[in-house]
Amino acid sequence: MSSDDVDGNKILAEALVAQGVKYVFGIVGIPVIELSMAIQQAGLHFVGMRNEQAACYAAQAIGYLTKRPGVCLVVSGPGLLHTLGGMANAQMNCWPLLVIGGSCAQDHEGIGGFQECPQVNLARPYCKYSARPPGLTLIPTHVEKAVRLSLYGRPGVSYLDFPGNILAQRVSDSKVVHTAICPEPPLAWPDPALVSQAASLIVRSMRPLVIVGKGAAYAGAEVIVRDFVRTFNLPVLPTPMGKGVVDDNDFHCVSSARTTALQHADTILLLGARLNWILHFGRPPRFDPNVRIIQVDICAEELHNSVPAKVAIHADIGTFTRQLIQQLIGHAWALRYMSPWWGQLNSKSDKNKAVIMKMTQDTRIPLNYYTVFHHIQEAIPKDCIIVSEGANTMDIGRSMLRNRLPKHRLDAGTFGTMGVGPGFAVAAALWCQDYAPDKRVICVEGDSAFGFSGMEIETMFRYNLPIIIIIVNNNGIYSGFDEETFQSIREGGEVTKVTPPTSLSTNVHYERMMEMFNIKGHFCVDIPQLQRALQQSLQVKDVPSIINVMINPSADRKPQNYAWLTESKL
Repeated sequence: MSSDDVDGNKILAEALVAQGVKYVFGIVGIPVIELSMAIQQAGLHFVGMRNEQAACYAAQAIGYLTKRPGVCLVVSGPGLLHTLGGMANAQMNCWPLLVIGGSCAQDHEGIGGFQECPQVNLARPYCKYSARPPGLTLIPTHVEKAVRLSLYGRPGVSYLDFPGNILAQRVSDSKVVHTAICPEPPLAWPDPALVSQAASLIVRSMRPLVIVGKGAAYAGAEVIVRDFVRTFNLPVLPTPMGKGVVDDNDFHCVSSARTTALQHADTILLLGARLNWILHFGRPPRFDPNVRIIQVDICAEELHNSVPAKVAIHADIGTFTRQLIQQLIGHAWALRYMSPWWGQLNSKSDKNKAVIMKMTQDTRIPLNYYTVFHHIQEAIPKDCIIVSEGANTMDIGRSMLRNRLPKHRLDAGTFGTMGVGPGFAVAAALWCQDYAPDKRVICVEGDSAFGFSGMEIETMFRYNLPIIIIIVNNNGIYSGFDEETFQSIREGGEVTKVTPPTSLSTNVHYERMMEMFNIKGHFCVDIPQLQRALQQSLQVKDVPSIINVMINPSADRKPQNYAWLTESKL
């Protein structure tokens, strides 16, 4: 054995460092224990999670926040299978992620090896690139390609498979094909003729609307988008994770008049947003049937999806917006036409805000969602990162908890995935340690959503992450029952046949999980208790907190004009 021999573990770890990877999340076991140690020896952070799905959620969230893929490291067979939900979530959200799976030794394949599984093929439907390096010398080449494909075009997922025997093998370092860091993705510049067409449509519009998606947040286009909206006095509507590109408190943000804005806009400029279920597919009755769509997206294949765009532009959001501003400067159209449109939007917004304000002032016990969220918003830092999941908890919280900055809301996203919250919060807290040490992470969970990944509280404690977890507890999925009703339903019958599928146990004291660490959690049934719990939790700087807020099991969102999802007519 030569002194310059290296094994597969070291080659892989150093290849990750060479590609700018900083964080690896995972759960170790055969055959990746030595790899996890090599990762730390190479200078990377290894964050041990309690569930592979949560590890995958954390890795993709750090990829979204840093624009460099996080790594999820898992064992063979079940380890990889448990990540598939996370891989699908990252792929649907367009977040960069690299999953590395250990696998059965090659000489055990086909004869019943331990956790033998066709992992490369299993991963392929959920990622952009799925491969097994054929040998040690080409590991860096495949790592570079996996990282590049996770970043270029529409960001997404790559998977690399490493049999145990490959990781353990050794080779002379001089034979390894080392690669340079993958460059930042090239910017897609818009066709000037299409920018002119977009400007012409906007100039002729009487009711324009800008819809900002998380693609604009990922692009880092917030400064130029804000300049554009304010310069031309345009109403803007964010998608859930597009919040903060334009400050939620900005006059131009018309989230409080969302339905009116969508229904009556005659021209819509889509900046990094997709016409999927979140935007009701861009179709009537949620949209004007004659609306003119200007679609700008980094992914050419997304253009014209669901409904044909009047102008479809393949471009970086920031680059396009700068050129559009230049085209529009000098036009007086905003002064001529915008007053009636703004009047309509402001009138509806004021009515909706009045309804919400009335609900926030109802402090009767049991509490409602709006009162709870109003007082949370009053107490938390204005620049905090908000992680949120659950049914009503996430949907109502989206309108009540405001974001001033982009990429400061992480939720169930395009795939509507439950269980993402604690993993996202771990990633956000680690990001804060590196880039904004005084910033706080607030993780707002429904009680059902918290149950998916609640044991990640131990991960937060182990790594000294001061995440504040707020559980909005209604004893169920969507809604639950008070204790008396819950018990009466179950009396005299087989509990599995009579317990409503959407119900959970009543008055569960989730905050007592903190007692595992000799720390007291907070159980709240009224607003003064919630206010004290928030004040005390914000003072804690080195460990997580849990605030368990009991609300009315039948509490719901304010009345809606339409069902939450545009229904199919088939």
